[in-house]
Amino acid sequence: MEYDYIIVGAGSAGCVLAARLSENPANRVLLLEAGGRDRHPLIHMPAGLARLATMTSVNWSYYTQPEPELNNRELYWPRGKVLGGSSSINAMCYCRGHARDYDSWAESGCAGWHWDAVKPWFMHSEDQQRGASELHGVGGELKVQDLRYHSPLSERFIEAGVQAGYARTDDFNGPRQRGFGLYQVTQDNGRRCSTAYAFLRPALERPNLTLLTRARVQSIRLENGIARGVVATVKGRQQSFEAGETVLAGGAINSPQLLMLSGIGRPDDLRLAGIEPLHEMAGVGQNLQDHLDICTLVGIKGKQSYDHINEFMAGLRYLLTRGGPGSSNVAEAGAFVASDLAQDDRPDIQLHFVPALLDDHGRNRMEGYGMTIHACNLRPTSRGEIRLSTDNPDQAPLIFARYMSTEFDRRMMVECARLGRRIFEQEAFADCRSQEIFPGAQHQDYEALLEFVRRKAETIYHPVGTCKMGSDDLAVVDPQLRVHGIDGLRVCDASIIPSLVSGNTNAPTIMIAERCAAWMLENSKSRQSVPPAAA
Repeated sequence: MEYDYIIVGAGSAGCVLAARLSENPANRVLLLEAGGRDRHPLIHMPAGLARLATMTSVNWSYYTQPEPELNNRELYWPRGKVLGGSSSINAMCYCRGHARDYDSWAESGCAGWHWDAVKPWFMHSEDQQRGASELHGVGGELKVQDLRYHSPLSERFIEAGVQAGYARTDDFNGPRQRGFGLYQVTQDNGRRCSTAYAFLRPALERPNLTLLTRARVQSIRLENGIARGVVATVKGRQQSFEAGETVLAGGAINSPQLLMLSGIGRPDDLRLAGIEPLHEMAGVGQNLQDHLDICTLVGIKGKQSYDHINEFMAGLRYLLTRGGPGSSNVAEAGAFVASDLAQDDRPDIQLHFVPALLDDHGRNRMEGYGMTIHACNLRPTSRGEIRLSTDNPDQAPLIFARYMSTEFDRRMMVECARLGRRIFEQEAFADCRSQEIFPGAQHQDYEALLEFVRRKAETIYHPVGTCKMGSDDLAVVDPQLRVHGIDGLRVCDASIIPSLVSGNTNAPTIMIAERCAAWMLENSKSRQSVPPAAA
């Protein structure tokens, strides 16, 4: 049970790490995943994501604690619990964010994370369907392609954006992020290209890579300030695994949870959960950030949306052609917009357009036919935290998102609701649009729209920040993702992100894993073996 590297979590980052670290046949790599294999067919058919958000067999199905600014609602947080993690259940939108996002990381104390430093690592992973350019790469494992099919309603959305005075763009990762356009997606000829599909699947042929699924890590084995490996329950049996270096890649919820279960965190909080503190770290579980989202829904006069689609025929067409609605990521078009509240040159609102009625993550199946515009505040100022509820690793941690806890965030969410309504009011939708469903005609002024947001806003699935990278008092890892004060332990996933990027978080997480793997491989050239633990 001895390895050079143990990776905890086979998600968006963990699959990349496993593939890169095992490229050297001398490295013995163990990858542990709490979920199962990614065999479900709905994972691989892109439109299947509409069902995956509520499917507990591939989903952690977390809930927040009651949110004070959202009428004390407990918000649903789906996160991937399967090979590929959330890259196996997400909407596949390929977005890197804005260059200024990364420059701000570097300015905040994360040396070496400015845009010019991270850009080559985005390109290193990428296999861009449109070919190589100054900003795009080819030959990487991650397929980035245009949608094989999209609804004509998505074209209307883009035209409506132009009519509202915004630019049109064909590349949200191009020289200028702003504008309305179709998303490029992580797909391989109509099939979802998760990190399990792109990176892990070919790497599993290597004899030096071991994958264990249904493996729930209980704790990190710490001895005298050194991480020696982990203790895990694998298919009901507890086992101990040793490694020269251990990497947590469980994501913004599970990675801080495991640190705290291992006695790393705020001593008082750990003791409340029945954990003996071993290493004091003020930032573990802190700095939680997420993109809060509000949906505007309108009905349509015909039946051209995806509502009540014949799933059998769509599935058959997909199996025969890898095209049609089954190959759609559903959130086909979108936009990046700078509101009147924008504080610098970056867009501060992101839109996702869905040619269907979507409410409560699809859990509320609505009657009729219609369209949905998601709008989220890209750079919220609210901060939450993750805490342990108990010392039992199988018990979900407590999630305090603390959405809209600042006046700025409340104003931004009202701006988001106004923008969604404004786009639907454009001439491009005039001959197909019927009644507004949400917010509804009764919600017009600021206070009424704020009440609507409090009642209906939900996550758009981008939690980050709970194992913050940096050098300040709340930093958990240094700029090479090594846990401060503990040898042989790193965190590599969205939890290390110090401040949210201006867009979807999957592509940045893959970039983070690429950088981390490179540092680990470089360090291993001169690293001496960690002495065996004392008997």
